[in-house]
Amino acid sequence: MRNLLEIQEQLLPDLMDTFKRRYTILHQIKLSGLVGRRTLASSLSMTERVLRAETDLLKAQGLIEIETLGMRISHAGLCLLEELEPLMKDLFGLVELEEKIKKAYGLRKVVVIPGDSESSPEVKRELGRAGARTLLSFVENGDTIAVTGGSTLAEVAEQMSPLAAGPLKGTWFVPARGGLGESMEIQANTIASKMAKRVGAEYRLLHVPDLLSEDAYQSLVQDQHIQEIVDVIRRSRIIIHGIGDAMEMARRRKLDEDSIRSLQQDGAIAESFGYYFSEEGAVVHKMLTLGLRLEDIMQTETIIGIAGGRSKGKAIHAVLKFGHEDILVTDEAAALEVEKEIDAAAS
Repeated sequence: MRNLLEIQEQLLPDLMDTFKRRYTILHQIKLSGLVGRRTLASSLSMTERVLRAETDLLKAQGLIEIETLGMRISHAGLCLLEELEPLMKDLFGLVELEEKIKKAYGLRKVVVIPGDSESSPEVKRELGRAGARTLLSFVENGDTIAVTGGSTLAEVAEQMSPLAAGPLKGTWFVPARGGLGESMEIQANTIASKMAKRVGAEYRLLHVPDLLSEDAYQSLVQDQHIQEIVDVIRRSRIIIHGIGDAMEMARRRKLDEDSIRSLQQDGAIAESFGYYFSEEGAVVHKMLTLGLRLEDIMQTETIIGIAGGRSKGKAIHAVLKFGHEDILVTDEAAALEVEKEIDAAAS
């Protein structure tokens, strides 16, 4: 099939362009749920006249439904997209990109979805859906899964759905760390509980701040109830976590100016698990907090990193260079930036 497509692309390039365009339109309608023609044309950088001709054809084929308020994908359209997904990833060059990143960092699996999740809420949802599918493909009954916070992980939780095989028995979702004091929806406790409820698992919560003073840390670490939960977290078989820009995360943690300057001087460009990483993947700073420690991360069986957006490319590269990731789920925009880092290192 791949050879046939390569031949078609050489002999009938216009046909392949049409194929890709109609797939992109159908995929965008799926992501949007219900969308008007003008909004869809704008998001695809396409004129309404061209889009009208394409959507009329898709409707005639029974792939979309057009209503007063807009267009939505039909059941037949959904089935077609599912069948086409592996093929289209190949056509858009994403399979090759996945393999390149996988090989460069020694990963077990890389998943790259089309688009840029920073500029498109629909792509952000698709990134969450890919993260949910990837996580559930590794989860077994009796597992403990540690989850970090952030908007991307919140989207993963939102996209999780009950398993066809039934509830996960003896499985626990736990927060990897304390809370950042942000919106409840993107805190690790909330995300862990939502994930557990979606798949019929259990959950435990850790009600402590993420950033602690030495006195607060020593006090909390002696608490029997907290220590019991922390022990569970540190025995997790799977960790799923986000990856952030170092300076952005420092500001979110409300670090003082001296600490931020120190991070900059040390070359911190990425943050994950409360650890700050340099471009070479070295840990240059760590937060005093309860939850997962570096030694726990190094011994965990499966670590899944998920992050997207063009601006996250260097941060993803730094965390991958750390060398303890197993799975990466990202979007095309971030993956292309990671590819630049790979090529720069090779030159």
